[in-house]
Amino acid sequence: MLIKRVHSPLGESRTATRREVSDEVWAVMEPLMPTVTGRSRPWTDHRLAVEGMAWKYRTGAPWRDVPERFGKWNSIYKRFNRWAEDGTWEKLLAEVQKQADAAGKIDWIVSIDSTIARVHQHGATLKRDTGGPAESQESVVRAA
Repeated sequence: MLIKRVHSPLGESRTATRREVSDEVWAVMEPLMPTVTGRSRPWTDHRLAVEGMAWKYRTGAPWRDVPERFGKWNSIYKRFNRWAEDGTWEKLLAEVQKQADAAGKIDWIVSIDSTIARVHQHGATLKRDTGGPAESQESVVRAA
């Protein structure tokens, strides 16, 4: 989250923030976030951690370069991996797709299986290197 002081032409001053994850997206994500179970230490703010993850993937930076304003990089990294292992990201994706599909925001496309797709007429006659002749098991047995 980027925070900076903004001064309007009227002399008023206010704080402007730019978040990595919008309020609209967070409203969908927040109810699906896991809770701490057992006797472990409670997590810090999920939104801050998710914004750190979004920053990391938006910039392409390594985990160690995640700014301190999102929390400790190692904690964010561990939480990302834990959520990957326990299926949190899959649940989020499924819910977002379900909501977007219900709102008519997704145009589903058809995937073509390449095993049944016909090759182009010029592609079928190309010479291929197969690595040499193949030996059948019968020829190996006879040679022995």
